[in-house]
Amino acid sequence: MLTVTDVSLLFSDRKLFDEVNIKFTPGNCYGLIGANGAGKSTFLKILAGDIQPTTGHISLGPDERLSVLRQNHFDYEDMRVIDVVISGNEELWTIMQEKDAIYMKEDFSDEDGIRAAELEGTFAELDGWGAEPDASQLLQGLFIPEELHYLNMSELAAGQKVKVLLAKALFGKPDVLLLDEPTNGLDIQSIDWLEEFLINFENTVIVVSHDRHFLNKVCTNMADLDFGKIKLYVGNYDFWKQSSELAQKLLSNQNAKKEEKIKELQEFIARFSANASKSKQATSRKKTLDKITLDDIQISSRQYPFIQFQSEREMGNDLLQVDNLNLTVDGKTIFKDLSFTLRPNDKVAFISNNDITPTYLFKVLTGEIAPDSGEIKWGVTTTQSYLPKDMTAEFEGTESILDWLRQYAGKEEDDNTFLRGFLGRMLFKGEEVNKSVNVLSGGEKVRCMLSKLMLLKANVLVLDDPTNHLDLESISALNDGLINFRESVLFTSHDHEFIQTVANRIIVLSDKGIVDRAETTYDEFLENKDVQARVKEILN
Repeated sequence: MLTVTDVSLLFSDRKLFDEVNIKFTPGNCYGLIGANGAGKSTFLKILAGDIQPTTGHISLGPDERLSVLRQNHFDYEDMRVIDVVISGNEELWTIMQEKDAIYMKEDFSDEDGIRAAELEGTFAELDGWGAEPDASQLLQGLFIPEELHYLNMSELAAGQKVKVLLAKALFGKPDVLLLDEPTNGLDIQSIDWLEEFLINFENTVIVVSHDRHFLNKVCTNMADLDFGKIKLYVGNYDFWKQSSELAQKLLSNQNAKKEEKIKELQEFIARFSANASKSKQATSRKKTLDKITLDDIQISSRQYPFIQFQSEREMGNDLLQVDNLNLTVDGKTIFKDLSFTLRPNDKVAFISNNDITPTYLFKVLTGEIAPDSGEIKWGVTTTQSYLPKDMTAEFEGTESILDWLRQYAGKEEDDNTFLRGFLGRMLFKGEEVNKSVNVLSGGEKVRCMLSKLMLLKANVLVLDDPTNHLDLESISALNDGLINFRESVLFTSHDHEFIQTVANRIIVLSDKGIVDRAETTYDEFLENKDVQARVKEILN
C-alpha cells in the first residue's frame, strides 16, 4: 500500500497541493487526471521520491518496492537491452553486479566465498534465475524480438528504446507501479499488450495518460486532481466524466429539490454499474461501484477550448486519388506503389507500426516533399489545411500569439477584438495572447495550430497525430469538433477512442502494401479476423 499523508507543495506563491491524504491500495489501477498545469506529473515525482513535498510524507508498506517509468533511455546506451530491463529491480541488479565482480577476482578469498554464498541465497530468493526469461518475455510482449535482447541500447531505434524502458518499469512485479504517459511512442499492438498486462496486474498502478480508451480499459479508480486536492472515484474515466457532468448539470438547476437531484444521480450510477459489469474492462478485481451523492462531487475547474471547424466551400464529387506513389528516405522504402482513392466525406485514419510512414505520406500529400514517383490528384474543389507532427518551423519567430494568428485571418476577422475573443475561446486568456510563439509549450502550439486551421476554413483537414501534447479536455473538444465537421479528414493517431469516434475508414500502411476498409468503425475493423490476418501479414 502507498500512503500519502498531509502532502502539500508550494511553488513560489502558488500552492500546487494542499494537505493531500490518500491511500493507493493493491489490486487497483488509479488514473490520475487533472487539467494541464494541475501537477499530475509533479505528484508522481513526489510519490517516486524525486521531489520532496513542502509538508507531509509518502510511505510504502514494509518490504514493498516501487517502480517508475522514466524517459531517460540515453542513460543506458552502453548497456545490453536485457540488462536494462533487469535493472528495473534495483536490489536484484545490485546483487548480480556484486556477485559477478566477486567471481571475476583472480585472488578469490575465503571472505569472498562467504559473501558470494550470501549473495547467491538472496539471488535465489529474488528469483534471479528466472530474471532473463522474464525480461525476455516482457520485451517480446512489446514486440522487441529476441535477436535484439543482447544488443546495446545504442543499436536500437528510438521507438524500441521507449519499449525497453517500459519493460524495465514492469519487470519484477513491483508492489507499486508509477506510469507517466506509458502509451507515448507505442504502436497500437504494444498498447493492446500493455492494457492486458495492467488488467491482470495484481498490485497497485498509478497512471497518468491522455488516452481515454486506455484509462477506460485499465483503471478501476480515478484520482481527480483539482483545487489542490485529490479525490478518488470508483470506476473508469467515462464514469467519472459522465457523473461529474451530470452533477454539474443538476447543480445548475437551482429550482430542483436536492432530493430529486440525488435520486437522479443515484439512478444514473445504477445504470452505469449494470453496464460496466458486462464490459470488457470488468476483471476479478473490479469492485462494486460505491454510492455517490451529489455532495460528493465538486464542480471541476477544468476548461475546454471551443473547437469548431467550418469550410468556406462545399466539396464536389472528387476528394483525392493517389496512384503508384513511391518514396524512399535515406535508403529505406517508406511506401511502394501506393494507390488509393478517397471520396468526399471520408474521415480516414491512417495506421502503421512505424509512425514515420503516415507522417511522410502527409508531407507528400500536402506538397511539403516530393515523392520519388507516382501521381497525386486532389479534387478541384478541395482546399487542404495541414497540422504537422513537428511544428518547429511554424513557431521559430518572436512575434506574439496574436500577431502570429493574424496572418491567417480574413479581412472581416483582422481586428484585435475578434482575434482576442477567438484566442480566449482557445484558452489564451488576457495578456497570454502577447506571449512570444517561440516559447510556447507543446499543448499551446497545438491549440495555436488548431486556431489557424479553424480560420483557414479548408474542406480537407490533414492532421498528423493531433492529440499529441493535448490534455484530456482539449482532446475531447477536438474529438467533438471533428465528429461535427461535415467535410473530410485525413489523420493519424494512437488514441483508440479518437479513431473510433472520428474515422469512417481505416487504411493500414506498410512498405508491403495496404489494408483499406471503408464504411467501418475502428472497433469493427479490429474485430474482423480476416482483416486482421491481412494486417498482420503486411506489418510483420
